[in-house]
Amino acid sequence: MNLRIIDLPPAKVAFLRYTGPYGPALGDFWRDTFIPWLQANHLDGPTCYGVGLDDPATTPPEQCRYDACVEVPESFVVNGPAQLTTLPGGRYAVADFRGHARDIGEAWMNMCGKWIPAQQLQFDARPSFERYVPGSRTDPETGLFSCELCVAVR
Repeated sequence: MNLRIIDLPPAKVAFLRYTGPYGPALGDFWRDTFIPWLQANHLDGPTCYGVGLDDPATTPPEQCRYDACVEVPESFVVNGPAQLTTLPGGRYAVADFRGHARDIGEAWMNMCGKWIPAQQLQFDARPSFERYVPGSRTDPETGLFSCELCVAVR
């Protein structure tokens, strides 16, 4: 996996929160809840983010929180269940991921448990996230998708 260090700007985002076990249910949440909300609000073009707020190794599965986010303009007014926040900018270790949803957990574990320590990088308290640039949707025929795994580092 290609690991690079980049500086990302802060991003104003609207988000919908999922609470429950990570894994296949997150794909269902994106498909059944988040993407229809994006389309209804004409936001299916900007960069999206998936932010896991809890460590599943230390948080009971039913209490794990995950925010599906989309970049929005400053003038955006939220409606329904969405909320606004700003993802902090700064230095991130970034790796490209392309695969099935079932494989992303292992990619995160390798990145955080092997690659970042091997580069002698220090984790930062800012949130880590998946970044989905425009055009990186799931291929309906293969189930493959791509994103960037972004881990905040000092």
